Amino acid sequence: MKEMNEIRVGESIVGLRDNLVRSAILPKTSGELERDVNVQENVRVEGPVYARNLIIDSGPAEFLCAVYAHNELHIKNDAEKTVFFRKAVASSGSIVSLLIKGRCIYGSDITAGSVKLKNCFVAGSIFANEIQVENGVILGGCFASKKLTLHNVITGTFNAPEVNAGGINYLLYPTAFSAEPMAALPGTEFYNITLADLGSLYKGEAEKPNTGKIRLDMETDMQRTVLVDANDAKILLHSYSVAGRVLVSDLLNMKDLENHFLLISASLDSQILKTYSLQKADGASEDLTVPKIASFFFNVLGGKIRIGDLSGSIPFDELRQKYL
Repeated sequence: MKEMNEIRVGESIVGLRDNLVRSAILPKTSGELERDVNVQENVRVEGPVYARNLIIDSGPAEFLCAVYAHNELHIKNDAEKTVFFRKAVASSGSIVSLLIKGRCIYGSDITAGSVKLKNCFVAGSIFANEIQVENGVILGGCFASKKLTLHNVITGTFNAPEVNAGGINYLLYPTAFSAEPMAALPGTEFYNITLADLGSLYKGEAEKPNTGKIRLDMETDMQRTVLVDANDAKILLHSYSVAGRVLVSDLLNMKDLENHFLLISASLDSQILKTYSLQKADGASEDLTVPKIASFFFNVLGGKIRIGDLSGSIPFDELRQKYL
């Protein structure tokens, strides 16, 4: 890998291949605002990046600081290996990462006019007018001001005026929202994994009792909620929640599940100074790194790691001890 300490001024396009870029790729003159950046393969950029268009042909590629593409950030469909953005990524136009072979890891939030992702992991949230995610993991939430499309996705939550869904999907938090009723393709399934024992599964151990996934019925579990702001303007939202059915949640110590360690370690990876780990029953430890956490959630999404179903039956004695 050839080290570059400075990007030459005056180029209309910066091409990077087998390069370690120590400096920032930022415009110094108005003319450089129109400069494109093309990452071909095997590139590591340690400074922040600004480009009119950021085009990535293939990985491995790693960006250690924030990235902004004015028109478009585009990772080619046939890109191989991993593209890793450790901090926030934004665009006034679009962010497109529809990957067939490789994988992209976004270590923080994504903000753009339009976001289209496939085979991508987002440790933060997505904010855009329109969001399309296929076979992806978003640990935060998908917040679209116009339209959201999900197909085989794990996401923390979502909120959008219009939501279309297909495939098998999972929610990490108890509730999600849409302005209009969700439109789902035949065979679409939603599961809530708030009470799944992700920590034990991550360590390769058996799940704890009274934990597991809860299947959502998008009709019976949907509730209409009216919100009123300070000006008495009313907003109608449809919420999809398991909160009313999760009676067992009060009988669990959520800290024992260790789910929060996975979510926090992924979202704060670029801000913490050490690697944390989960201790196994035999005394060994499993490191909590973003690539490992991403691989774990993709194994859940792909069915390699199976989450058991949460039992709906609770012994009466347990309820009596809890509430009486």
